[in-house]
Amino acid sequence: MRKKYFIALFLVVFTMMLSSFAFYTYQILYTPNVLVEQESRYFAIPKGTTFKQLQNRLSEERIVNDLVSFSFLAKLKDLDTSVKNGMYLIEDNMTNVELINLLRSGYQTPVKLTFSNARKLEQLPKLLTQSLEIDSADLAQVLFHDTTAVFYGFDQQTFISMFIPNTYQVYWTTSATGLLNRMKSEYDNFWNADRRKKAEALNLTLTEVSTLASIVRGETNKMDEAPAIAGVYINRLKKRIKLQADPTLVFAIGDFSIRRILNKDKVFESPYNTYKYYGLPPGPINMPSIPTIDAVLNYEDHNYLYFCAKADFSGYHAFAKTLREHNVNARKFQRALNQERIYR
Repeated sequence: MRKKYFIALFLVVFTMMLSSFAFYTYQILYTPNVLVEQESRYFAIPKGTTFKQLQNRLSEERIVNDLVSFSFLAKLKDLDTSVKNGMYLIEDNMTNVELINLLRSGYQTPVKLTFSNARKLEQLPKLLTQSLEIDSADLAQVLFHDTTAVFYGFDQQTFISMFIPNTYQVYWTTSATGLLNRMKSEYDNFWNADRRKKAEALNLTLTEVSTLASIVRGETNKMDEAPAIAGVYINRLKKRIKLQADPTLVFAIGDFSIRRILNKDKVFESPYNTYKYYGLPPGPINMPSIPTIDAVLNYEDHNYLYFCAKADFSGYHAFAKTLREHNVNARKFQRALNQERIYR
């Protein structure tokens, strides 16, 4: 009788323990344990992160609610020996299994890489790596290597034209070479058959179009008049008249605070000085935007050879067909500059 009692008691206790273990196992596997009552978020795991460091961050940043259960299952699934760097989108109310499987798989969520302008190639490393794991110094080392520009079909003066300002989806862990390959691929996609045909009709290479577009961008931020400005420069190129573009001279001097070009500036020695040398400069004077490139390719066909900023400082320009008309517009603008005490 007593033996039956102990057997029954054992069965009851065993059943309770089994039930508790089953319930705890169920909780570990299927109960939400990640960002409970929080919003989804991006989570970056840098290269070289240890499992202990990962545990600490998941706890400190309140991503995992029960770190013990997560860690126990993570070790069973070998996450402790295969932490993969990357940018992951961790969703709210994920289970331990879902989070561990995500991190073990290395399935990253692409990040947005957005860049819009740079005056010089030297600005690109910092600009392009702001949202990526790669260090700007590592990108600079590859970017400025003697053979890199040539490898992609450019030289050091025209290389900046390969980078088309836009927003791209890239992986946070992309390498310097991988990033440059992607930019070249996007460049090739941008220069489709239609754009190439228009460049050919202008008798300009793709880099020359980008160079002219950079000058247009330097002249105006009013995209509705950009095709007209492009038309002036196209007319001057066709007639072999010096471009005399102020932005190229500012670039040559290297002082981007200059608001007023003086006669003494016009003799500054530089291949970028379009007051001194005919034709386009050796390369872009900034990173031309897509609208300005398209403004050149779809330039306004007119007879204007000159333009000058309007005296109302609206940002728009007065166009002229003759030098006499242009001089009238120029004097108005110079008087306006004097009134505003802008002498440089």
